[in-house]
Amino acid sequence: MDVPVPTLVAQSVVIEPDAVRILDRRVFPFERSWVTCRSYEDVAKAIEDMVTQSLGPVFAAAGGMVLAARAGGLDTVRDAARRLVATRPTNNGIRDVVAELLAVAEAGGDVERGAAELAERFRAAHRALGEHAAALIPDGGTVLTHCWAETYLTETVAAVLRAGKRITAVCTETRPYLQGARLTAESLAEIGVPTRLITDGAAAHLMSRGEISVLVTGADRVTMDGHVVNKIGTLQLAISAHAFGVPFFPLVQAPDRQAATAADVELEDRDGDEVLHCLGRRTASERVTGVYPAFDVTPPRFVSAVVTDRGRFSPFDLASYFAR
Repeated sequence: MDVPVPTLVAQSVVIEPDAVRILDRRVFPFERSWVTCRSYEDVAKAIEDMVTQSLGPVFAAAGGMVLAARAGGLDTVRDAARRLVATRPTNNGIRDVVAELLAVAEAGGDVERGAAELAERFRAAHRALGEHAAALIPDGGTVLTHCWAETYLTETVAAVLRAGKRITAVCTETRPYLQGARLTAESLAEIGVPTRLITDGAAAHLMSRGEISVLVTGADRVTMDGHVVNKIGTLQLAISAHAFGVPFFPLVQAPDRQAATAADVELEDRDGDEVLHCLGRRTASERVTGVYPAFDVTPPRFVSAVVTDRGRFSPFDLASYFAR
């Protein structure tokens, strides 16, 4: 069957002759507006300001490198690389994309062509990942997901539907930016999956009632010893899933060979003021302050299998990914 491509995948980051345009996910789906970036600094600021999230910053960073290459010499590209990598340090995707395009520039290659080839390679890898993950989702099952896992999730769901399976989805709202409510729920509904939204605190209760078949999330990074780094709240979902016998499958293109353990991953702490607001309005008294750790770490004992573009692996045997 044909599966529609959701808006957030079809329209995300566009590299144009004079700019990079980024779909503003802070206001989607209520508004469909674009942020125009004319320099790599504009792109870096957009990433830091959460204009784009999940895998979006990876493609935005590639666009930033293209703008830098157009603007000047190799020194400008190197400056752009340092600036872009510093925007969101927890996700290694930005680091790897920037490093690859910097190598292209240093070899005298065409950075813009390199960015296009890289994007297509990523899309192919995510399609392969989706096929592997779809095999783990039962027909008639209910999938719980958290935050916005971009093409990791949409390619998985598309593969499920192509296989003729019927599923339903439950999305956590994912405070403070409501990515689950605004991005994931909208995208799954666009694809045609019956989708329900819950508050972040309701997932364990639904698991206890037997209403969840499988927990599927993205992963910003998976370390070589099997720790899953993802959006804050993933850890408590994984613990609940373990307690109630619900398998947990984090999705990631590949484990990170540069992170042997969780201690090798810089976890981003964002401004606590962000949790005091929602959709542009303050939600807490002026008397209180906020704390916003943006990511948490799930130990491998709570992970059923890590699904990658090369198949699924035990979290205790991720070295096998690189042996294939």
